[in-house]
Amino acid sequence: MLASLLQPQWPHQAWRTARRWAVAWWRIFYLGAVVLVMLMSPSSYGPQTRARLMRRMYVDTAPILLGFTALAALLCLVVARIVFVTATSYGLSRVAVEMVIRVLVLELIPLTAALFVAMRCSIPAGASLTKMRESGHFERLRQHGYDPVRTEMLPLVVASMYASITLAALSCVVSLVMVYFSVYGLSWVGLELYTRMFASVFTPMVTWLFGLKTLLFGLAVALIPTASAMYRPYGMRQDETLGPTSDLSGLARMFAVLVLIEVASLLGNYY
Repeated sequence: MLASLLQPQWPHQAWRTARRWAVAWWRIFYLGAVVLVMLMSPSSYGPQTRARLMRRMYVDTAPILLGFTALAALLCLVVARIVFVTATSYGLSRVAVEMVIRVLVLELIPLTAALFVAMRCSIPAGASLTKMRESGHFERLRQHGYDPVRTEMLPLVVASMYASITLAALSCVVSLVMVYFSVYGLSWVGLELYTRMFASVFTPMVTWLFGLKTLLFGLAVALIPTASAMYRPYGMRQDETLGPTSDLSGLARMFAVLVLIEVASLLGNYY
C-alpha cells in the first residue's frame, strides 16, 4: 500500500491527457472529412436541405454584415491616418501606405472576421446542437430516416463559412477604399500610385495565399465549435474515453488552429 502511494502518478495522467487530446482531434478531423464529403455531394442539396441552408446563410450573415463592415472601415480609417501622419514626419509616406495595406487588409481583417463569426455564429450554433442532442432531437431524426449531420450540422457549418468569407472579402474591399481616402482624401490624384502599390502588395502568390487563408479561417471557425458540440458528453456525465470536457477546450483548439494558419500565412508571404 505504501509503495502504491509513493508511485508517481504523472505518467498515467500524462497518458490520459495525451489520449484525450488525440481522440478529440481525431474526432474533429473525421467529422470535418464527413462534412466536406457532404458539401461536395449533390444529394446534400435537396429541396428541404437547400431551403434550410439558404435561410441559415441569410440569418448568420445579413444581421452582422453592415455593422462589421462599418467597424472595419472606421478602424482602417483611423489607423491608416495615424500611421500616415506619423510616417510622413519621417519621410516614409510610401512605406506607411504599403504597411497599412499589408497589416490591416492582408492580415488583421480576415482574422478579425473569423473571430467575429465564431463568437456571433458558430459558438452559439454549437450550443444549439448540444441542446438538440440532449433533448433527443437527433434520435427522432434518425427514427424518421434523416441524418442529423446532414440535416442539422451541415447548414450551420456552411452558413458560418459563408459568413466568415463574406465579411472578410467585403471588409477588405471597403478598408482599401478607406485607406485611400485617409491618405489622398476625396481626390483622384493618387489613384494611379495607389493602384500600383496595391498590385505590388497583392502579387499572384500573395493573393492565392490570402484566399486560401480566408477559406481555412472560415472552415476552422465553422467546424471546430460544432464538432466539439457533436461529441460533447450529455449533461455533466463523463465520457469513458475522453473524460470531462468543456466548451473551453473546443475554443482553445479553434484558437490554436487559427494561430497556426496565420503563422503559415506569414511564412508563405514573407519567407
